[in-house]
Amino acid sequence: MASLISSLKRSLTRLLILLPVLIGLSLSPMAASALYPSDPSSVDVLDTNLHGQNLQNTEYVKYDLSGKDLGDADLSGAYFSVTNARNANFSGANLKDVIAYATRFDNADLSGAVLTNAVLDKSVFDGAAIDGADFTGAVLDLPQQKALCERATGKTFDSLDCNGLGASNSYRAPVQATS
Repeated sequence: MASLISSLKRSLTRLLILLPVLIGLSLSPMAASALYPSDPSSVDVLDTNLHGQNLQNTEYVKYDLSGKDLGDADLSGAYFSVTNARNANFSGANLKDVIAYATRFDNADLSGAVLTNAVLDKSVFDGAAIDGADFTGAVLDLPQQKALCERATGKTFDSLDCNGLGASNSYRAPVQATS
């Protein structure tokens, strides 16, 4: 019974995440290049340095946060969708309970970041620094979870639930991986 409830909860979470995206795409089709905007003017209203700021429950839809300093910021409950966060600094940031759908974290600094219970479906972390990051309870696509486990150590390895994914380290807390 608990397994059925857990499965239904995950399915509902995915539906709630994808529904606005699907509706938006059906109303206003966009080119593939629009998925990851590279125009810095898309975030003119944001300061270059957001270090340590309280940004709880903020939304970043199709934003270009590349190179922004969000280190030690409180982004808990924030929503990222098709956002470019390449080369951004999230070191020590609170990303608890964020939803980051199809967000690019390539070469971002996530060292020491707290990503507990984050929903990170379709997000990419190529080359991201993850030392000391906490992914406990995070929902990741299985290929991304495996890629992160290949370079994770210690607390990060454990929080990614790398045990059983063919990684070489020991026990890790459960993480929900989606296929």
